[in-house]
Amino acid sequence: MLMNSADYRESLRRYSPRVFVDGARIDSVVDAPALQPGINALGLTYDFALRDELAPIMRAVQASSGKTVNRMLHVDQSSADLLNKLEAVRVLCQETGCAQRYLAHDAFSALAEATTRTDADKGTRYSERFTAYLHDFQDKDSSVGIAMTDAKGDRSKRPHAQANADSYVHIVERNAKGIVISGTKAIVTGAPYVHEFLVMPCRNMSEADAAFAVCCAVPCDADGVTIVARPAGRPGEKAALFSNKYGQSTGVVVFDRVFVAWERVFLAGEWEHSSHLTYSYATHHRHTCIAARAGFGDLLIGAGALMCEANGFDPGEETHLREQMVRLITIVEGFYACGVAASVYASADPLSKTVTPDPVFANIGKLLLANQIYEMHRIAHYVSGGLIVTLPGPDEDHNPETAAQLADVLRANPVVPYDKRIEAARLIEDLTASYQGGWYSVISLHGGGSPEAMKQEIWRNYPVGNKVDLVERLLERGMLASPGRAISSNRQPGKCCDTGCTPASTTTMVELPAARSKGTV
Repeated sequence: MLMNSADYRESLRRYSPRVFVDGARIDSVVDAPALQPGINALGLTYDFALRDELAPIMRAVQASSGKTVNRMLHVDQSSADLLNKLEAVRVLCQETGCAQRYLAHDAFSALAEATTRTDADKGTRYSERFTAYLHDFQDKDSSVGIAMTDAKGDRSKRPHAQANADSYVHIVERNAKGIVISGTKAIVTGAPYVHEFLVMPCRNMSEADAAFAVCCAVPCDADGVTIVARPAGRPGEKAALFSNKYGQSTGVVVFDRVFVAWERVFLAGEWEHSSHLTYSYATHHRHTCIAARAGFGDLLIGAGALMCEANGFDPGEETHLREQMVRLITIVEGFYACGVAASVYASADPLSKTVTPDPVFANIGKLLLANQIYEMHRIAHYVSGGLIVTLPGPDEDHNPETAAQLADVLRANPVVPYDKRIEAARLIEDLTASYQGGWYSVISLHGGGSPEAMKQEIWRNYPVGNKVDLVERLLERGMLASPGRAISSNRQPGKCCDTGCTPASTTTMVELPAARSKGTV
C-alpha cells in the first residue's frame, strides 16, 4: 500500500517515541512546530510516488514479492533501477533540499547482498529474516532512520578498547528470544519522525569487536530508546523562505538495554561480514548523495539565474555572469554524470541478484561534490550580489514608515517587482548564507563519510594494475621480475567485471515534462 503525506503524518501518531528537542520533551512529534519542515520533506516522498507522471522513477516492482513499492524502499536489481533512483532522488531534492528517506533504499540494497553472503559463509538465516522484514516494511510504506554512525569515543581505539563501551552500539545479552543492545548512534537522519531505526555497524570489525558487529531493526518507541534531536530547518523564521517549509532534523539515538527479537536481527557477531555491509552501504549511499546534491544544485542554478534577472542582468549577455553560471552548471552536471556512470557500470551479485553502483565512479562523484559545494555557494553569492545578506528583515516589508521607500529604491529590473527581487535574495541567503546554508555545506562534505574515506575507496577499487601493465607493455619490459607488486595488484579485465555491465531491465528512465529532472516538475 502506498501512503500519501497525510497518511504518513497520521501513522506517526501510532508511535510514542521519547524525543527531546532543544532541551524540551516532545509530547507529539506530528504537532511539534520544530519538526514540521522535516515531516513535510518526508511527506513529499509519499505524495510524489502517487503522481502518475513520476511513476516510472518514484515506484518500482520488487522482484522478490512482485509488488509495486515506493522507490525509496526498493532493492536495486539492474542498472536501470539505479538510474531511476538517481532521477527520483534528484527530483525530490529539487523540491525539499534533502528528502532524507532515500537512506532506507541504500541500507536495504546493502543488506540484501550482505545477509545473503553471511548466510552462505556461516549457515545463518539472516537473508530470510531480512526479506520478510523488507516485504512487511514495503507493504506498510514505512520510513526508517539509518542508525549507522556511532559516537565512537576515542577515535584512536577500536570499539572493544573504548573506556565507555556505549560509545558504540553492541550486544550486551543473548537469549532464546533475541538480543539486548546498548550504545549510542550519533548522527541519525530524520530520527524524530521515522517509524523505525535500522541499526548498522559503522566500520569493519575485528574478532575482538564481535559484540559490536550487529545489525537489527528497532521501533522508534521501543523501551530504552531515547532520541535527542535538533529542529528541522528554520521553522517559524520569516526570512527562511525555503527552510521554514522543508528541512532535516538529525538526532543522537541512545539505546539502553533495548530488546530485539531474533526475527529482526540481521547480523549478530559475524564480525568478518561487517566490513562488506559497511562498504556496500557506503557505495550505495554516496551514489544517492550525488543525486541529492544535484537536486540542491538545481535550486542554486535556478535561484542564481533568477537573481541575475532581478538585478537587471541577462547572464547570456554579461560575460562574467555567464562564465560563473556555466561553471555552476558544469560542477552540478559533472558530479551527476559520475552517478550515471556508476549506474551504467554497476556490478551484479549472483547470490542476492542485486546490483551495486561502480564504487570508483560513485566515490569520485561524491568526492567532487564534497569538495565543490563551497564553490557552488561562492558562485551563487557572486551572481547574486551583496543584497542577499544586507537586506532589512521581513518585518520591514510591512512597516508603513519605510516599506514604500525601500520598494522604490531597492528595485532594479523595472519588470521585476521589488517584493519578487527580495524573495529571490532571501532564498539565496537561506540556501547558502544562513545556518541552513552552512548545514548544507557540512552534510555535503561529510555525509556518507569523509572525503578521506572516499579517496581510500577510489584507490582500493581503481584498477591501477591495468595502467601499469599498459605502460610496461609500451616500454616492452617489466620494471620488476616479480609479479604481484602491491601498488599494481588491483587488475580488472573490464571497468566493472569480466562479463561487462549488467543489462538494463525493462524499466526505463522517465522523461519528465520539461527536460527530465533538470526542469521544474
